[in-house]
Amino acid sequence: MVDTSDEERTAAVLNGEQKLGERIATAIGTDITSGAIAVGALLPTENVGVKKYNVSRATYREAIRTLASKGLVASRPKTGTRVNPRRNWAIMDPEVIRWMFSNEPTAALIQALFELRIVIEPQAAAMAAERRTAEQLLTLGRAFDHMVTYGYRSAKGQVADGEFHSAILEATGNDFLIGMEQSIATAVLMTTKLKVAASDTPRDPIPLHLEVYRAIADRDGERARLAVLTLLEIAREDTELLLRR
Repeated sequence: MVDTSDEERTAAVLNGEQKLGERIATAIGTDITSGAIAVGALLPTENVGVKKYNVSRATYREAIRTLASKGLVASRPKTGTRVNPRRNWAIMDPEVIRWMFSNEPTAALIQALFELRIVIEPQAAAMAAERRTAEQLLTLGRAFDHMVTYGYRSAKGQVADGEFHSAILEATGNDFLIGMEQSIATAVLMTTKLKVAASDTPRDPIPLHLEVYRAIADRDGERARLAVLTLLEIAREDTELLLRR
């Protein structure tokens, strides 16, 4: 992988180029995750990339380093920077998830994401019901209140939705599940944005979230598990319905 000196990195930060590097990484990352740049393809050489994006070498290198850190590409001397197989991608990285949704997501992507959530979140809710503290229940309640106040069609309401699901993982007390908070919150945000893009979204998820909250508040693990499973199944049906239109 191409390296950058400390002086170049410092200069990039001082010149505001770090954010520009992130934007370039997003542009390339979106092309890779959408398939516009195929697995196995070589990215343009550094000289070509610098000219294409009209940036410094330090900025372009920062973008490539970001992509490499997420497993999307690998750089080797004399052979250049090549797109890695999908199995190498940090698929649960929140930024990679956002890149996947930057263009219209495929039905296969939506299905895979909901399959993952259905495997993890219902059981996490059951654990949360048994283990949650009073403070964690307050956090969950605040997130729900914000969903009601702002509505799930608003940006604030969508963020609150992600916080609600993150709070459930936090309440499990399991470090591995807690480590998935940002990934799950991003998945929730992206799929919710997809649903509300249509003005006739079939079902309001607020009552379903209320049932999840009440089950966790009552320390009823099985009820919490079934409530989250129902919530996810309905969300999947509604999202897939929109994709078929």
